[in-house]
Amino acid sequence: MDSQRQKKVSTLIKKEIGVIIDSVLRNKVVKGVLVSVTKVKTTTDLSESKVFLSIFPSKKTSEIVSLLDNSKFEIKKRFIALVRGQLRVMPQIEFIIDDSL
Repeated sequence: MDSQRQKKVSTLIKKEIGVIIDSVLRNKVVKGVLVSVTKVKTTTDLSESKVFLSIFPSKKTSEIVSLLDNSKFEIKKRFIALVRGQLRVMPQIEFIIDDSL
């Protein structure tokens, strides 16, 4: 059961990381790919977050995940700039493919 704080942090991460991923992929000139953040799971100590991604078309999944893993520092830097006054500690982000569909 997630605490109220975990839910708020997860929602904040989901919203902001989605926007940041979109701009990172645009800057890397990735065309014809739809990436959406389906859910975020944050640990109780707020030190780690698992960001679940849905990628279409699915044949480009490994390419997009490796691109995002390589851009993790840039994503984290942009996220910190957006939520500077709201979070004390920036959680480590792990990208996971959401294949629940």
